[in-house]
Amino acid sequence: MTEQPSGPEDPNQVPDAEHPAHARTKPPVGRAPRPRISPLQILVAWLGAFAGIALIGAAVDLLPRLNLLIVGSFGASAVLLYGAPRAPLSQPRNLIGGHMVSALVGVACYRYLPDVSVLQEAAAVATAIALMMATRTIHPPGGATALIAVIGGEQVHALGWGYVFPVLIGALVMLVVALVSNNLYEAGSYPDRWD
Repeated sequence: MTEQPSGPEDPNQVPDAEHPAHARTKPPVGRAPRPRISPLQILVAWLGAFAGIALIGAAVDLLPRLNLLIVGSFGASAVLLYGAPRAPLSQPRNLIGGHMVSALVGVACYRYLPDVSVLQEAAAVATAIALMMATRTIHPPGGATALIAVIGGEQVHALGWGYVFPVLIGALVMLVVALVSNNLYEAGSYPDRWD
């Protein structure tokens, strides 16, 4: 029987770390590990996301004549804006441009393509991606914004081109909240760029 060393064990040590199955999970050589996210950063992200979505929801309830909506893609935008505010896809041009391009594309696909759901849905998302790429406004939640214009149901379809307005208002509200919350945590931290 071989004797095990009795020194302190590394709690982060994986028993079979050299096994080939772990090759893809090892950090690249020469790359520093990701910094930990502080509890304060998590709290600021939570407060920003809460405030952004709550303000849009309050506007929907308090201003019914404006036909505002909480669009599902705003949830994904909140993750980017408040959880990863320095990411290139979280910047204002991407947020506003991505949602606007995608809303316009989604409405156009619903209104002008043949009434074949799969065609409208696929064309809306694919075209939104292509136009976001062409305009340098890639914002992944934009794909959902385009899709919602097609599958959103009667309330969304009744808006027609008016769907673009609640999308714009929601994106602007979330941007203002991101400007305030992210910069309260670290002055000058958001946005990284406006263009």
